[in-house]
Formats: sequence, structure tokens, C-alpha cells
Amino acid sequence: MSTQQMTAVLRGDHPSLASKETTARLRVRLLATSDLHMHLSAHDYHADTPCVRKGLCLTATLIRQARDEVAGSVLLDNGDFLQGSPLGDYVAREQVRPHPMIAAMTHLGYDAVNLGNHEFSLGIGALTAALTEARFPVLSANTEARADSALGPLIRPWVVVQRDLTDQHGRMHRLRLGIIGVLPPETAIWDRQAIAGEAQMHPMAASVARQVAPLRDAGADVIVVLAHCGIGPARDGTGPADGASQIAAIDGVDAVIMGHVHMVFPGPGVSDLPEVDSHAATLHGKPAVMPGLFGSHLGVIDLDLRQEGKGWRVGGHQVEARPISGRDDRGGATALVQPDAALTALVRPTHKATRLWARGPVGHTPTAIHSFFAMLTDCRSVQIVNQAQTAYVTRRLAEGPLAELPVLSASAPFKAGGLGGPENYTYIPAGDVLLRHAADLYIHPNTIMALRVTGAELRRWLEYSARGYRQILPGVADQILLAPDLPCFVYDTISGLTYEIDLTQPPFAQGGQRIRNLCWKGQPVDPEQSFILATNSYRGTGNGGYAPPRTGQVVLDEQTPNRDILIAHLGAALAHGEGTGLAAQAPGWAFTATPETSVIFETSPMAAAHLDEVPHLALTPLDRTPEGFLRLRLTL
Repeated sequence: MSTQQMTAVLRGDHPSLASKETTARLRVRLLATSDLHMHLSAHDYHADTPCVRKGLCLTATLIRQARDEVAGSVLLDNGDFLQGSPLGDYVAREQVRPHPMIAAMTHLGYDAVNLGNHEFSLGIGALTAALTEARFPVLSANTEARADSALGPLIRPWVVVQRDLTDQHGRMHRLRLGIIGVLPPETAIWDRQAIAGEAQMHPMAASVARQVAPLRDAGADVIVVLAHCGIGPARDGTGPADGASQIAAIDGVDAVIMGHVHMVFPGPGVSDLPEVDSHAATLHGKPAVMPGLFGSHLGVIDLDLRQEGKGWRVGGHQVEARPISGRDDRGGATALVQPDAALTALVRPTHKATRLWARGPVGHTPTAIHSFFAMLTDCRSVQIVNQAQTAYVTRRLAEGPLAELPVLSASAPFKAGGLGGPENYTYIPAGDVLLRHAADLYIHPNTIMALRVTGAELRRWLEYSARGYRQILPGVADQILLAPDLPCFVYDTISGLTYEIDLTQPPFAQGGQRIRNLCWKGQPVDPEQSFILATNSYRGTGNGGYAPPRTGQVVLDEQTPNRDILIAHLGAALAHGEGTGLAAQAPGWAFTATPETSVIFETSPMAAAHLDEVPHLALTPLDRTPEGFLRLRLTL
């Protein structure tokens, strides 16, 4: 038997054996999107240019193709679909109806949609208004709405989707797929003000386990979990303990669709857990997929089912994460599909209105603002956010008992490469700063917070922020600088301080002490010294592994979005003729000098034209990676 025939037998469709096997076999295809974040059109609204790497209009073409390949399929979404782009901001601001994303999902025929944490970011009212229009089941098994909340009747823990399929003998069978949805229980903390007590979230794995028996009782032959989460904790124990790995281990769960962390699975470097097989695309031996972000991929799970008694058992599977784009020889993004014409026409009015709205001026900058070197030194894209937060918190506390304490600010680069690719950088050219640029500088729906912290807590905050840098060996050339599995937004910079990061020391999780020469106004920071730290609602509530606030530590907690604070800061500076209001500042932090040692850093190819802006960094351009990044050598 040939290799090609063996593959066919494993898939259950070898013609010479089909008539000899008495056990009925079926194949059903699961199609999944996740973390669309209101990216409907194939457009980058921050740069106001077409983009082949994002947009449900492109994914829709893959959906159509994948459906045409099989007799039976189910289309699912795994959450974070209502918020996260300038188009989403425009829709929320103008209360556009019908809601473009709900209309798009209805048009494409989604069979079920799971809630993600960001569905709650705009408030229960906005969420319920959108879900009222849904003509498909909306799931969240671990969300418990308050009895009087309008949200309760709009969501359910699971749904059974039926498909009539033909086996290898030509006999028809009705297959019942049970779909469960869950989201991170931390959502109740992250968006506590937006939720305003109208819902609470329970642990994911336990919630799934409770629903398996009811689903089987309802006739489900196969159970699929839409888990709006990553795989789970890394081998060193960092990361959430309640993840997709724990869900896959539950008896009765047959397949898992993941999301939230914006990664692609199957794929390399996603997890180091022993129960994860990236080649077979399994967690605990069960098929799993994670389809990236912004519509970048379509998750495809083909389940080969064998009849057992009156039910069906998964006997095999094939998993893909099909991309909408690729890379040319120079690493440039290339389209693999064309936008779906009907969906493009459906969203065109909102797309045009968003572009017009996003062009509104909010400030001015005499020089370009970018994040090309944000992982190597202070950059203006982070400094401007920190300056805006510092000014706002200083004003709000000016008349109270804390007015005499120094105000510092913590922020991170939100777009600095990584999993988003070489296009994932903030870049604002010299000239007018537009609304779309402000969204580029601050992409998340966080609100302002301020904490009273000690010098010791500041040091711990910075140690944790620096955990993503790899430990570097002295005297060794061209070592890789960044860990591949951490997004850029974990790397907080605290303005108002000066400090060094010693890369020769182990990271935080291994007990390392990397922060050196931590000073305020040129003097060493005393561990007991008090400061006010301006931050955002995500960091300030202890998310992402940061320490949760102590009792009485929160001194400011408002629902004012950080981006609105940034826009007001830029506008006030423009009104006073100060450009962005940010004078050139000396870098507040640097890597500790390490003789005869260098590291390799990947950034946007556009960085080559801006090397003169960082003369304090010993950078040497090298080459481009197959993914399109420019490689730079930094001599420490």
C-alpha cells in the first residue's frame, strides 16, 4: 500500500476498505475564528492603509473555501469580537445599528459564538444592545448574570448543533455536536467597573466539567469547548493555572478551540507543557486549534468519527490554522486570498465612516513618533503616555493629602513587533497627530488608576517587567535578547526614575535581581520611600502577574479611559503651542554595560531610517528574517 493510500486509510476514506468495514464512519469539520477585535475590513486604521494580514472579510474567503471542501461543517467564534479597533471605537461611540460585527456573523452563518473578556469592556449596556441583534447562540458557561440583568436571557452555557451526514456506506446519520463556551474568570476584575456588579465569572475548567453530563443528556455525540484562554501555565509555573490544557483533560471533552493570547496553534513555541503535542495539534491527546488574531487565520479541525452503539467516538483528526497571508522573499506580507465581496459590501458604510472619523486632528508632533526601539530604550511612544498619565494624576491629587508625594507613571509599548509581525509597530509621521494615531499609541480600553507604592514595590514591579529579556552570558556575541512567548505590553517603563537592567542576572521567576542603580532625582530609592504610581486598570488590579493592590493602596480609580487622557494631553499641548508637549528627554533606563557582549534584536525594517535617533545605542544592522523583521546587533 502506498504512502498516499495509507494516509487515506487513516482518514477513513480508502475506497477498497470502505465497503468491507461495517462500523459507520463520519467526518465533520469545525471552523473557528477568535480574537477578531472588530477587524472586519482588510484595513489598518492606525496607518489608514489596506492590509492583507487582518480582517474578517479576508477570513470569510477561507471560510467559504473550507466549507466547500466537505459535506458537513460548523462555524464558531471564540470571543473578543466586539472591541479592539478604531472601527469598534467608532461603532461604540456612534451606537451604529445594526451592529456591523453581529451583522457580519449573521451573514456568514455562525453556528455559535463565545464571549471573550473584551466583550465586557464597553459595559453591560453596550454588550446587551449588540447581543439582542444576534441570530445565533451566544455562549458563556462560566458567566453568571445577576437575576435582574438584561444579559442573562441573551447567553447560555452550551448549545447542541445538529448536522445530517452520510457515512461511507451512503447511510444518513444525525450528528449532534455540543458546544460549550468559557472565558477568563479574571474578566470580573479586569472590567469590574464596566460590569458594575451585573455578572460574576467562575473558574473555567470546573464550569466545563459541570456541563458535560447535561450536554450528554441532551444528546450530544461530540463535545467541543470554546475556551477563550491560552494553553495554561508554562513549565516554570508562570501563567494562568486555569487554561485550555486543564479543560482538555476533562473526561468527555473531545476538542478544544483556544484564543485570548493571540497565538497560532498548531505552531512552534506555543507551550512547553508535556501534554502539548504541537505536531499532532493535541492537548492531552485531544485535537485543539488557536487561530491567531484579527482574522489572521481560520482554525480547522476535521474530526473522524466512528459509531459505537448509539453514539460516536473520535477516531482520528486533522488540524490546521489556515493563514490569510504569507511572506515574500524579502519578508513582505503577501495576500493568500482576496476579500469576500459580499461581506466587504456589507461593512463598507461603517468602514468609510470610521476612516473619516479617525482622521480628526488631536495634536501635532515636529518629529516622528515610533516604537521601533521600545524594547531597547525609552521611546517617545511610551514617554508621551507616561507624561499624560503623570499630568492627569498630579492634577487629580493636587488638593488632597497626597499632593506632596512624587507622581511616577508606568506604561508599556503596546505595538512593538512580536507575534504581530514586523508591521506591528507604532509609527506616527511628523505633522498632525490624528485620532487614529492616538489609538495607535494606546490601543486598549483601560481606565486610569493610581497606587501608593513603596520603593521596594517599585523595584519588584520593574523586576517583573524585565522578565522577558533572556539571561545573557558575558563575553558571548550575538545572543538572542527577547523571549519569544511574551508580548511587548508586559515590558513596563516607569517614568520619573532612572535605572539599569542587568541582563547577566536571571529573570524574576528564577529569583533574579536585574534592576540596578534605581534612583529618583539622582538619589537611590529607599525601599520604604512613598510614591504615587499612575497606571491603568489592568495593571493596577494585579493582572498579568503583577501584585494585587493592598488594602488602601488604590488612591485613584476612575472610569476615565487612558486614551482619552492622552488625547486631552495632546490637545492641551497643541493649544499652548507646545507640539506634543514632550520635550526631548534623556533615557530613563538602560541595559547595564557588559564588555565584549552583544545581543540580537528584531524590529521593523523602517527602523533603519531612524538609527540616528538612538546614538546612545551601539546598533549594527544585519539582515532580514524570513518573517520580515530587521535584525540588529546591540553591543552592550
